[in-house]
Amino acid sequence: MAAQSHYEELARQLSAIGAVKRGLGRILPAECPAGSAAVLTLLGRHGEMRISGLAELLDVDMSVTSRHVTHVAARGWIERDPDPLDKRSRILRLTPAGRDMLDELGRRTAEMFARTLRDWSDDEVGQLNVMLARLRESFDCREERLIHPAPLTRTPAAQQA
Repeated sequence: MAAQSHYEELARQLSAIGAVKRGLGRILPAECPAGSAAVLTLLGRHGEMRISGLAELLDVDMSVTSRHVTHVAARGWIERDPDPLDKRSRILRLTPAGRDMLDELGRRTAEMFARTLRDWSDDEVGQLNVMLARLRESFDCREERLIHPAPLTRTPAAQQA
């Protein structure tokens, strides 16, 4: 286990990551704000889904998700088709125009990182990718355990009480 000071420094560094997020936000096309980019990215990564699933992945309220979905649908980047299993629900999926926008977002992001990290070696960028993936996976596993904790087991003495 790492020293407490390392965790404190990690917290400071992650708090400062806002500068990276702001830099990413500045490269987005005006017609595709961050919320819309997140919708396209998640649909590109996970495939078609209900808006409730998207809200869960975005970790925002349904009303916020609905506004983002309305924005991307109005631009023709996604389709909202009736769910054959529940006609009250809609299935969201990327359109070819949405895939094009997602490709454009990926191109802009890669160019920004290439420009910003031009003095980093391939090995350093690779190490950062591995460590960030590991950090994210650690949180995903822990969140799952918090959401679905293991059932409490009762000792024989507790069962008799």
